[in-house]
Amino acid sequence: LQEVQDYCAEFLKSQLDPSNCLGIRAFADTHSCRELLKIADKYLQNNFCDVIESDEFLILPINDLIEIISNDELNVNNEETVYQAVMNWIKQNESERKQHIGQLMYHVRLPLLDTKFLVTKVGTDPLIRHDQVCRDLLDEAKDFHLLKDKSSIQDSRIRPRKPVIIGEVLFAVGGWCSGDAISSVEMFDPQCSNEWKMVAPLTKRRCGVGVGVLNNQIYAIGGHDGSTYLNSTERYDPVQNQWFTDVAPTSTCRTSVGVGVLNGFLYAVGGQDGISCLNLVDKYDPGTNRWTRVASMTTRRLGVAVVVLNNYLYAIGGSDGTSPLNTVEKYDPKANKWTPVASMLTRRKHLGCAIYKNSIYSVGGRDDASELNSAERYNPQTNQWQPIVSMKSRRSGVGLAVLNGCLMAIGGFDGSSYLKTCEVFDAEANCWKISCSMIYRRLGGGVGVVKMLKEKDKNGMVNGQKSTITPNSSWPLFLSPVPSLLANVPQTQLSTQNRSANTSNSFSTVSIATITSSDALISNFNSLSTENNSAIASNTASNSNQISSLFVNPESSSPSSTGSSISSQSTSNHSNLTNQKSSAKLVDL
Repeated sequence: LQEVQDYCAEFLKSQLDPSNCLGIRAFADTHSCRELLKIADKYLQNNFCDVIESDEFLILPINDLIEIISNDELNVNNEETVYQAVMNWIKQNESERKQHIGQLMYHVRLPLLDTKFLVTKVGTDPLIRHDQVCRDLLDEAKDFHLLKDKSSIQDSRIRPRKPVIIGEVLFAVGGWCSGDAISSVEMFDPQCSNEWKMVAPLTKRRCGVGVGVLNNQIYAIGGHDGSTYLNSTERYDPVQNQWFTDVAPTSTCRTSVGVGVLNGFLYAVGGQDGISCLNLVDKYDPGTNRWTRVASMTTRRLGVAVVVLNNYLYAIGGSDGTSPLNTVEKYDPKANKWTPVASMLTRRKHLGCAIYKNSIYSVGGRDDASELNSAERYNPQTNQWQPIVSMKSRRSGVGLAVLNGCLMAIGGFDGSSYLKTCEVFDAEANCWKISCSMIYRRLGGGVGVVKMLKEKDKNGMVNGQKSTITPNSSWPLFLSPVPSLLANVPQTQLSTQNRSANTSNSFSTVSIATITSSDALISNFNSLSTENNSAIASNTASNSNQISSLFVNPESSSPSSTGSSISSQSTSNHSNLTNQKSSAKLVDL
């Protein structure tokens, strides 16, 4: 039973959203799941403004409500949010709950309310005016604004809560470097410093990997490990700084695959499986942990770039296995159909694409002759492409991402060297500017951006620095995922116990799966197993002598299988850090 409980707790961690976190929190408390309780509490604190809009909040027991609003870590812009949340809770069942208003208002930091709000909203509310404790607290709050000597006011009621800011962090995942696939992953936080930091590596080496960000977790799909084409998928949880292999494999091994996220689903688009160039498209549902096949593209594409704009999935360029493409097609999920749109001005495979200012930007890649530094922009309203200023470096196998409103090109291959340099597009100056370099040179890696919560002090500083943080062993707080709760698990009623004395407002009808639903949970978890033994057999070194992989040395007809796992690599591994030159090239089938 303990094993099932642990499995349930692990699953629930990934299912937190504002509508269910209080239920999961109560579940964790009832079943003494300390780690899950800690994570649920942190999610609640970070997402308080969203949680108070949920139905669960309005049926909280009073003791739980007091515990929550007493916390210094609530992520609120102002104390008015806490006050209004408490009043909404009381007025949900006013006749029974108004007796608790004085007890609750003692934990609302009334002196921190805006003066006008204090006078016009709080001071005029009948529930406040008719309660002696509230009137005393209101007088104290007014004194705080009027008197110079504030020593008479208890510190806990005038201590500001710790607000947070939301920033974006860029991750570079896997790729190819110095003759082999790599598993290294690094992050760049421009609010931290002008340098990249290493984070947990992939569980497998992956070049030509497809990367997508879903529910603020990074998914790495397929790729090539240097000897084998992969259909496995793994996900990175930035809260735990860890990669998990509990994601179902795709139906087909594929590298040079494009990935997009649309309406809460991941799409794996095109690529190559070691035998042929693919036009197949698979859709991943995180709620069921299953991939399903959707309509195929009209053209086979490897080295394709995929973006999402205006609820369409765009497949841009790539190669059909014979030559680079400039054609573009878009997928309508409602019609389950691909239709062509205007072609790019230049044929490009292994290009980088991103959405920037409501347009699609395509940069770099390779045409029939060489690596490219040219760039162009697509306007969906006019269905036209137009050139923009070229990058400083030629880049094939380049990553392109928008970080905090800036378009950024990452890594690649310039025809002779693997690149760790990055460039940022300055739209106003109409030029590309060199940004900070990665730790590892990489091409054919994936890039993804996640949102991060960062504590800010009363002076607007983040961790003692102006708009900065420094990643370290105490991993920063990230926004948690927001999928639906236990989509395929029968729901049962959970009767919870208060942390302290039970009250008439018991949290008795939280609808989440309990540990007593072990049969249903085990059935659901079987589909989420970390090792899917039925994964489609991937092509091995026995046929790689006959088939060119995405990234090869010109002296070899098969992908290199040398090199050790990146988990043993560090920034001291100078074979990846020194300025090496290589004649390795991107080739098609």
